[in-house]
Amino acid sequence: MFETHNNMIDDRIDEIGENHVGTSAKTPLRDDAFDISDEEKIARIQDSVKDILETLGMDLTDDSLQGTPKRVAKAFVNELFMGLNPKNKPSASTFDNNYKYGEMLVEKNIVVYSTCEHHLLPIVGRAHVAYISKGKVIGLSKMNRIVEYFAKRPQVQERLTMQVVQAMQEALGTDDVACVIDAKHLCVNSRGIKDIESSTVTAEFGGKFKEKETKREFLDYIKLNTNFD
Repeated sequence: MFETHNNMIDDRIDEIGENHVGTSAKTPLRDDAFDISDEEKIARIQDSVKDILETLGMDLTDDSLQGTPKRVAKAFVNELFMGLNPKNKPSASTFDNNYKYGEMLVEKNIVVYSTCEHHLLPIVGRAHVAYISKGKVIGLSKMNRIVEYFAKRPQVQERLTMQVVQAMQEALGTDDVACVIDAKHLCVNSRGIKDIESSTVTAEFGGKFKEKETKREFLDYIKLNTNFD
């Protein structure tokens, strides 16, 4: 019975990993995720990376590899996955819409660098975020920072898209927020099917953006040529 149960779990893990299925709109974190310091996390990850490389047969006495475990550990905690820690969440300061701008505002081509949580390989693409003010506006760079914060964690693209919209809705006090992300997944491009041409598009539409005309206007803005070179 126990062996059968384990086999079922293994089959489910394989199924999720190959099909890039997200299991929740909320990043799965344990309750004790921040009980230890970043320094302790770096030390533990460094030991784990060292063990992985040694298991693969790498000679860590080589000059090129000596610092790799620590470099990887620091990159995981301070850069690639810094969005896991709530202390790094950007302040989403808003301002009164004193100029009474009533049309949608679109921030296009926000660079996305994230990491697939199934294979820990890069996700690289662009996000397009829009909102319609209900009295509040947000600084343009804050929209980029919100995308960056939720991207810098082990992710699935569907969840990332939803989290960006939810964070913007919370900051602005309106449901009228939308996000479209178009990205390449190296877990698809460099392994498995090895399709280097395909990309993944996800979208989340809230409030007025669910209406056909508003959604179409937003998608038309995304297609505008904004190459000013």
